[in-house]
Amino acid sequence: MSEIFSLSLTELVKNIKEKKISSLEATNSFVERSQKSKKLNTYITENFSSAIDQAKKFDNKPNFNLKLPGIPIAVKDLFCTNNLRTTAGSNILNNFVPTYESTVTQNIWNEGGILLGKLNCDEFAMGSSNETSFFGNVQNPIDKNLVPGGSSGGSSSALAANLTPVTIGTDTGGSIRQPASFTGTVGLKPTYGSCSRYGIVAFASSLDQAGPMAKNVMDCALMLEVISSYDEKDSTSVDFKRNNYSKELSNKIKGKKIGIPKEYRVEGMPDEIENLWKKGIDILKECGAEVLDISLPHTNYALPTYYIVAPAEASSNLARYDGVKYGFRTDGTDLIDMYEKTRSDGFGNEVKRRIMIGTYVLSSGYYDAYYLKAQKVRRLIKNDFDDVYKKVDAILTPSTPSSAFKIGEKTNDPISMYLNDIFTVPVNLAGLPGISIPSGVDKKGYPLGLQIIGKAFDEQTILNIAYSMEQKINFKNKITDWWINEQ
Repeated sequence: MSEIFSLSLTELVKNIKEKKISSLEATNSFVERSQKSKKLNTYITENFSSAIDQAKKFDNKPNFNLKLPGIPIAVKDLFCTNNLRTTAGSNILNNFVPTYESTVTQNIWNEGGILLGKLNCDEFAMGSSNETSFFGNVQNPIDKNLVPGGSSGGSSSALAANLTPVTIGTDTGGSIRQPASFTGTVGLKPTYGSCSRYGIVAFASSLDQAGPMAKNVMDCALMLEVISSYDEKDSTSVDFKRNNYSKELSNKIKGKKIGIPKEYRVEGMPDEIENLWKKGIDILKECGAEVLDISLPHTNYALPTYYIVAPAEASSNLARYDGVKYGFRTDGTDLIDMYEKTRSDGFGNEVKRRIMIGTYVLSSGYYDAYYLKAQKVRRLIKNDFDDVYKKVDAILTPSTPSSAFKIGEKTNDPISMYLNDIFTVPVNLAGLPGISIPSGVDKKGYPLGLQIIGKAFDEQTILNIAYSMEQKINFKNKITDWWINEQ
């Protein structure tokens, strides 16, 4: 058997159920590798000793009927975990220890999962590179000079580096799919309302959605089965019949109609992204799918719409961090001074930038001109998708306009950073599911991803399409363990 940490989730589950390896052996394998991988800076809070104890308990009394029997898993530090620090990558929550569990993580533990620890992320999920975290930037295991993407950069890096067999992230404007593309992994943003938001530190409440990140599509489908559930504690949770996504996974997509939106051929798009897209189209045709040209006419307005709606909701959500009830506090001469100093010292620059934008667009005199207009445009973007889904079953686009960029390259250029989400943001505005799969490399050998966008609550179709394409592409991630070798 190959090293335990290199096994996929599905392989791990199979080996544990067949008693070829124990939960303790699996947990120790990931713990030991994680301890050798500190240079990547993927973890904010480790839970290794507790994870080992949990694995021993599972082995003493195993339950092989569970979907994740004794499987060690690290999660993004945006999910509240009972009695374990949850920071959201921010100084203002540096010492926050929740007294309750998020629904998504509770679903994982209910199916036998064991918590390895909390993974680094952009502060309050605001970023596309994992450089805004109070706890420092994460390195991409593909190359030490590259960002891992964001905001779920710690999750994508840990997954690609084999520090966890599978993980979960959150996606507000591409924060699962973009880092998946940058690290050669699979990332799924489910339909808004399919996974509970209860216990997830909020960024933009009408856009945030939890989702799985995995080494392959099968693992992604299995994790979606686990985390997707109706939850009365979340007013946006939708009660619909959920699939057994992994069991119903199929590579038979003959006759499926796939749309290619002309508006995604943006000005200045590198040839290698265009060529990757063409390769994806050819693979779909090989699989028996029908490819159609479509139009999503309001796509060009998606990015400015997003950067009005998301900061507006962020400014409202983050108003609760005032140093009074919980979290970081700076002393002041009076109450107002304490508020101001707490928020000034507790938040990083990117968070403060978005709060200021959000406060501005919601302010008297500007609400109608910006926020209200953005909400109307958002409706038009959703209508575009509704119209094309009368003709097609799914849509194929690139995941990102480029491969992973260098650490520090875009730090002082927020507009350039925001443009990185150009292909992913429309999906969130429309509340649709989207999956990114590794599909090739650029001339430097860095991974590139393709995105499949589906109809609302039709994750099974995009998983099946992704599964079919994955088998044809046969992508192999090239990880050299440079961070271990350099120690």
